[in-house]
Amino acid sequence: MPCSALIKPTETMEKKLTIKENLFKGLIRENPVLALLLGCCPTLGVTSSATNAIGMGLATTFVLVMSNMAISMVKNVVPDKVRIPAYIVIIAAFVTVVQLLMEAYTPALFAQLGLFIPLIVVNCIVLGRAEAFASRNSVGDSAIDGLGMGMGFTLALLLLGSIREVLGSLSWFGMKFSESDGMLVFVLAPGAFLTLGFLIAIMNGLKKRSKT
Repeated sequence: MPCSALIKPTETMEKKLTIKENLFKGLIRENPVLALLLGCCPTLGVTSSATNAIGMGLATTFVLVMSNMAISMVKNVVPDKVRIPAYIVIIAAFVTVVQLLMEAYTPALFAQLGLFIPLIVVNCIVLGRAEAFASRNSVGDSAIDGLGMGMGFTLALLLLGSIREVLGSLSWFGMKFSESDGMLVFVLAPGAFLTLGFLIAIMNGLKKRSKT
């Protein structure tokens, strides 16, 4: 099943949004991780530190923006029967660019993120936006949509990574602010699930409060 099938049509996909609405919708209302629950594999896998989180978020944002623009350009010439494979090839091209750049200029971060960089190709956020938005809208709107969703994804990863690093290692972006050890559980996989669960609960609480 394609990732786009996991994304239910929303009001923002059915009506024309202003540039501001299109840019900021991914931060809270349609946050890919905290609202739509997409991209949970890298979210849980790389957020043991804030550095890893922001590196993964920025890499995914670059791929989102560039692939959205490219897919919007070719949407009218790609046959419907092969649109998903075509989208994957386009996304894979930009992921390769990111992978080579990170390997050349940030080898330490690239080593930390490891397999999760090439796995951006099959990230439901990237393919989902390509199918649900870029294939139906202009190049400019698709670029803004990719930037907004990338910002939301980066924000979610940064929150998760910061909380886990502060509580688990008593540091932030590698800067120790205490000689003692933190709570090891937050550095391990169970800490990722617990922290994400609490963040999603807070997000749902904020949504309910805004509707009342």
